[in-house]
Amino acid sequence: MTHPYTLLFEPVRIGPVTAPNRFYQVPHCNGMGYRMPRALAAMRGVKAEGGWGVVCTEEVEIHHSSDLAPYLEGRLWSDDDIPALALMAEAVHRHGALAGIELTHNGHDAMNYYSRTASLGPRSIGLMGGTGFEPGQCRRMDLEDIRNLRRWHRSAALRARHAGFDIIYCYAGHGLSLAMHFLLRRYNDRSDAYGGSLENRVRLLRELIEDTKDAVGDRCAVAVRLAVDELLGDEGLTSQGEAYEIVAMLAELPDLWDVNVANWSNDSASSRFEKEGFQEPYIAFVKQLTSKPVVGVGRYTSPESMVSAVRRGILDFIGAARPSIADPFLPRKIREGRVEDIRECIGCNICVTGDNKCVPIRCTQNPTMGEEWRRGWHPETIAPRRSTAEILVVGAGPAGLECARALGQRGYQVTLVEAQREPGGRVAREARLPGLQEWRRVIDWRLTQIARLPNVQLLPGNPMTAADVLESGYEHVIIATGAVWRRDGMGRTVHRPLPGHDLPHVYTPDDLMDGRLPSGRVVIYDDDHYYMGGVLAELLARQGRQVIVCTPAPMVSHWTQFTLEQERVERRLCGLGVVIHTRSVLSTILEGGVAVRHMITGVTIDLACDAVVIVADRLPRDELAVDLAPARADSRIRTLRVIGDAEAPHIIAQAVFAGHRAAREFDEVLDNDAPPFMRERCETRGERE
Repeated sequence: MTHPYTLLFEPVRIGPVTAPNRFYQVPHCNGMGYRMPRALAAMRGVKAEGGWGVVCTEEVEIHHSSDLAPYLEGRLWSDDDIPALALMAEAVHRHGALAGIELTHNGHDAMNYYSRTASLGPRSIGLMGGTGFEPGQCRRMDLEDIRNLRRWHRSAALRARHAGFDIIYCYAGHGLSLAMHFLLRRYNDRSDAYGGSLENRVRLLRELIEDTKDAVGDRCAVAVRLAVDELLGDEGLTSQGEAYEIVAMLAELPDLWDVNVANWSNDSASSRFEKEGFQEPYIAFVKQLTSKPVVGVGRYTSPESMVSAVRRGILDFIGAARPSIADPFLPRKIREGRVEDIRECIGCNICVTGDNKCVPIRCTQNPTMGEEWRRGWHPETIAPRRSTAEILVVGAGPAGLECARALGQRGYQVTLVEAQREPGGRVAREARLPGLQEWRRVIDWRLTQIARLPNVQLLPGNPMTAADVLESGYEHVIIATGAVWRRDGMGRTVHRPLPGHDLPHVYTPDDLMDGRLPSGRVVIYDDDHYYMGGVLAELLARQGRQVIVCTPAPMVSHWTQFTLEQERVERRLCGLGVVIHTRSVLSTILEGGVAVRHMITGVTIDLACDAVVIVADRLPRDELAVDLAPARADSRIRTLRVIGDAEAPHIIAQAVFAGHRAAREFDEVLDNDAPPFMRERCETRGERE
């Protein structure tokens, strides 16, 4: 190799094993876990195929007293769990990568709802997993419990080696594991050999590392994942305080240091709040204290930034979770000099919602993520065309762009028309809002790919009616015309038009994104509950408006809990002086204010304002599909499919997925009564697994 990124493809020794390059997929959740081992193995295997030199599991429970149900993580409670995990190790090895496993006991973060076993901790404390407000407490561990924990961890390490893993983790990160709970003064008030001084609080982690090395260190590397800063100041570990001392104490003991910030919402901060390489100021000290290789994350998507992090002595391995999800083939594309083909992570954290919602992982940029096994989708390859059909795709938003791109990749002749002069639909508009600039990558990548496909023609500034479509002569039409925000307030909470919604000082998100900004004091009514209400509040507050957010939800931007952003959203709005009314629904819009009813007490108050922004439901733009339905019924059109927001308004990831699915399914014979994917289940006679 002679290109400037050769450094990233050097092999790196990790104890008794060697990674083929510096690309390291760190442990990350996926919503599949022990319940979907085939899907999980296929997903990890695709990453190894794409060039990641090390591919790790998510956290893997070592004992039934660390039961994370309902969340679907890995399990290695007994020998019976070895075959499922071996599937993953085999899939990773098939492409020459190392397989890593993150063993953990989660202490008071394990609710044990399935096992109904008492949770364990350095002291008895309220359970903190799940919502963070779970009833019940863990049991204070005695010395026998600690000996048992060490035995469980050693047994799990041996099972992991038997399953074929090359790197075995001792986990003390994110505030989620017993090893970390023992490190923290706020949880550990013990007066025995495992409490008090930092040396004593480190004792359990040291013993777990030593036990693991003794058990499997001849064949497997032993890694430590440590949170080196909790961003809590003196209340927690800091990179200039106790975390620094911990690394100094244990510097040469493990074979690899995997370091990051805690908690999870800090480690996986979205692009709205943190940019590429944001963890470097916290993790930079580690390589100064150890000769062992160091891996860290920072949502690196640029190969220049990756090379810089290595050359500046910050990292030996470029760790990634989200960038490896957005593009499992990122390393191979860099190696082959195809940097412009990388699907760069946009940092939206939709991948995180899979774990938080206990469903298979998904990705805004990569619609094949989580579908590798159950739908047979591959991120880079797709079935060739089955006919010479020519297809018209109407609407170049996220659904239409992905549909046209994937159809073009299959080899079909595609014409993609867009009413606006700028393609991109909602993404092009939303990416101009505060903090969402990186979301534009969704359309930029697809436009780049489409420009290379001679069989795909993009025609922006070309609105089409049903008559235009019929006159064009296309027999196969896919409608991706998006949606518009409702102005009448109807949605989850309001079920008939709000009185006063037609007044001239009532706005929708579309108005603001078109540049029509209200002035004075503005009430934002947010019954959407994801990012839009909060982003518009930030936009207006930064423009000097006095902003009040009213939402029927118990917290502002409620669904952003699942993308790990809610606290940051609320903190930012409060810092900008935004006033927040929760559990509040608009009753009436007046000339100089609004009436707001509290959903629990029923008390109505009046809020003075100069303008109202309604963020409620959206209306699908499906008029073209309705107008073309008769032509489909009398066979003048053979295919008429509605996708994305035009079918059912949803998140951007769902629009991209819908476009990709439509392209995959074109010309295929579908059974609409059967699930369009495989399910993992026990074998029965005459039935496919």
